[in-house]
Amino acid sequence: MTQENEKIRVLVAKPGLDGHDRGAKVVARALRDAGMEVIYTGIRQTPQMIVQAATQEDVDVVGISILSGAHMEILPDILNLLKEQDMEDVVTIVGGIVPDADRKLLSDMGVSGVFGPGTSTATIVEFIQDAIKNRAKR
Repeated sequence: MTQENEKIRVLVAKPGLDGHDRGAKVVARALRDAGMEVIYTGIRQTPQMIVQAATQEDVDVVGISILSGAHMEILPDILNLLKEQDMEDVVTIVGGIVPDADRKLLSDMGVSGVFGPGTSTATIVEFIQDAIKNRAKR
């Protein structure tokens, strides 16, 4: 668990066959500029690869960037694998193309935040900072 004086550690990952990573890189840079430590896994990651990296890097946040429409197939796998690794306290967020109808389902599964195209990086930074503060209070 991150102490107040420690940097928030964020894993940014691109699962599946989606090769468009510009948005993920923009967000990763914004998080770094906000003082967070960012681990970017690159494109075409499997849920197992993402959770393994999250475990090894002892991250506070897993950020998934997905534009392919496979979020309802991939995110449950990631969340289940995190649970198996006793990493349920990790804040999980997703950015990309997610229909409104899927947002509540993802929230019910354990995704903390969903950010669509056009979301400002400042909004994402603030969301992560607040989520980590709230997690520390529990």
